[in-house]
Amino acid sequence: MTRKAHLPANSHKRDLMREQLAHQAARLMAEDGITDYAYAKRKAARQLGASDTKHLPNNQEVDEALHSYRMLYQHDSHPVILNQLRRDALGVMKQLAAFNPYLTGSVLSGSAGENSDINLMLFSDDAKAVLLLLLKNKIEFEDGEWRVRLNGRDENVPSYTMTGESGVPIHLIVMPENARYSGSRHPDTHADISAVEALLAG
Repeated sequence: MTRKAHLPANSHKRDLMREQLAHQAARLMAEDGITDYAYAKRKAARQLGASDTKHLPNNQEVDEALHSYRMLYQHDSHPVILNQLRRDALGVMKQLAAFNPYLTGSVLSGSAGENSDINLMLFSDDAKAVLLLLLKNKIEFEDGEWRVRLNGRDENVPSYTMTGESGVPIHLIVMPENARYSGSRHPDTHADISAVEALLAG
C-alpha cells in the first residue's frame, strides 16, 4: 500500500501569508518610497500581524510583487520614472566604460521607483583607477564598501556613491577583474551598455 504524504495543516496558510507579505511590502515600497527590502518586509509583517518571520518572502518575491503593483496602479507615471533612471544609469556607464559597467538591481528589473537607488557593477583590480576617474571628472562622491559574494564567500569590495541627474544615489561597486569571467552574470540581472541602450530603445 502506498502511503500518502500529509502536509502540515498550516502549510497553505503560511504560503498565503508569505504572498500577502510580499504584496504588502511591495505596496509600502511603491507608496512610501521605501527602498530597503528587509525593512519593508519587517514593516509588512508587523502590519499584518505575522509574528512567524521565518516565512518572510525573499527579495525576488517582493520585487515581482512590486513590479505587478507598479504595472497595475502606476502604469502612467512609472514608465517615465523608470526610463529616466535608466538614462541616468546609461550616462554614468558611458563615463565609466573603461571598467566594463553592468546595471543591476531594481532599475534593471523594472520595479524601481523615483526613490530607488541605481546600482552599477564595475570591474578593476585597481579600485584607485575608478577613484582617479571620478576625481578627474570632478564628480562628487562618497566612498565605502559593498558586501558581495565572490568565489563562494561573502567579501567586502570598494564602492563609491554619487548622485545622478534625477537626484537618486548611484552606487558604483568595484569588483575584481576576474569576476567578469565567473559566469554568474545573467541578462535578466546584469545589463551592459548595449543592453541598457536596447532597453531604452524598446
